[in-house]
Amino acid sequence: MKPGKELLFLALGGSGEIGMNVNLYGCDGKWLMVDCGITFADPGLPGVDVILPDLSFIEDRIDDLVGIVLTHGHEDHIGALPYLAQDLGVPLYAAPFTAGLIREKLDSEGIADKVKLKMVEPNRPYKLGPFTVNHIPLAHSIPEGNALVIETPYGRVFHSGDWKLDEDPVLGTPSTAAELEAIGDKGVLALMCDSTNVFNDAASGSESAVRAGLDSVIGAAEGRVLVTTFASNAARLHTLGQVAEDTGRKLVVAGRSLDRIIKVARAAGYLKDFPETVDFDQAMKLPAREVMIVATGGQGEPRAALARIASGSHPLKLSKGDLVVFSSKQIPGNETAIGRIQNQLAGAGVQMITDRQAHVHVSGHPGRPELELMYKWIRPEILVPVHGELRHLTEHARFAMEKGIRRAVVQENGSLIRLAPGAPSLVSHEPVGRLVIDGDVILPADGSTMQERRRVAAYGQVSVAAAVDKRGKLAGDPQIRTQGLPVEEDRDDFIAEAVAAVEEALDSGAKGDKRQEAVRLAVRRTAVRWTGKKPVVDVMLLAV
Repeated sequence: MKPGKELLFLALGGSGEIGMNVNLYGCDGKWLMVDCGITFADPGLPGVDVILPDLSFIEDRIDDLVGIVLTHGHEDHIGALPYLAQDLGVPLYAAPFTAGLIREKLDSEGIADKVKLKMVEPNRPYKLGPFTVNHIPLAHSIPEGNALVIETPYGRVFHSGDWKLDEDPVLGTPSTAAELEAIGDKGVLALMCDSTNVFNDAASGSESAVRAGLDSVIGAAEGRVLVTTFASNAARLHTLGQVAEDTGRKLVVAGRSLDRIIKVARAAGYLKDFPETVDFDQAMKLPAREVMIVATGGQGEPRAALARIASGSHPLKLSKGDLVVFSSKQIPGNETAIGRIQNQLAGAGVQMITDRQAHVHVSGHPGRPELELMYKWIRPEILVPVHGELRHLTEHARFAMEKGIRRAVVQENGSLIRLAPGAPSLVSHEPVGRLVIDGDVILPADGSTMQERRRVAAYGQVSVAAAVDKRGKLAGDPQIRTQGLPVEEDRDDFIAEAVAAVEEALDSGAKGDKRQEAVRLAVRRTAVRWTGKKPVVDVMLLAV
């Protein structure tokens, strides 16, 4: 697929899911990538924390890729760059704060000198092949969130990125209604729009309003207070700095990602009035009423600061009567992990407040009233919902058409859409997939390694080693080891029966590879009789 005299759109991630955003625009033989993010693994991928998009589609057309443009600095938009950008071999274009976050990531991987990273300013268009790109500031929960106006010979696209409306933003200056209307006045073919909060009937609200809610909650607390939020939410960090001063508490920061965000934000001109922090030792020596901890881990991440504090394995300690404030939204899929930490905190007598009990969080994504205003200002011919699960995308399309948008295209990862010329249409379904970071290696999420690991995790594993003489008879007792097989106190009896099964299989007269398979099946049948499970059985026959 080489784009012709047309405008194409293809999502390789982020459509049909929340996270791992990767979008491609194609025209006149060239492709432009917008964002390159990650998502996080669930228990179906044991031993894996981070999932990357499979970029095989564009890697096969690498000579036609003109650049990667980043809308903002959240992990689901930039997190894959340290692992994939060098191989893609094209420049990255980002606003200064986002560029700072990317530079930190590239430095940590030792590839900063191998990837071109170019800083761009808002409302200063630049050309990449047949595309002219302009960054349009919008409010979000991180500094320098941007929509993109992408000009092509076949129409203008408004790619929203993640956004919200905020009349009193804490950091940054988003575009005004008049500025957005002026973009719409020029004509917009397609609006690619954030669908995360399409089911919310209310607007997301202003970040500045959270300060009063946090002041009230933290001001009333008698012991230590820990506030957990998304590390990248620099606007919330600014608010928390103000709250610490409002309530007369010393601030302590726990989490390397928080340290990194604060460092990059200050370098980019933000958080200049963030209060000086105290270290862990100082914090624990201060009266409890004078301490406020800001920590990572509100989504239940097992290695983050909050999990370690909850388990008692961190230098910072919480005790009965202390308070933990979850100043973030619970991401679907993280309920179990968050609940596990909350149960640990409850067991220690720690009180907890979430956004269900008090006004301690606002979302960075648009609710229905904000979406409706964006439609009014931009007035696209076509709406393409992105950044959402299929239920979000379909509801967004329905809502937009109800509000007067003439056409809406529901697409998912891999749906190659022709936006122009003519009516929007599905061209093809292109292959998409997921990669996992497993230790220091990148693997296919559905490859043999992960399939084997899932099988071992689900069914257990049995290893059989036996010495066999020239006649095919056992030369000594077989050695059998089990892992994760539910035999517990019956293990010795199970192994004895499995040894007998090995002997019987070798006496069957099978030759060569068939002999090894006969042993494997015999041991697995024994395991099924004992446990009802079909474990992974590995057999090694040694000729002596």
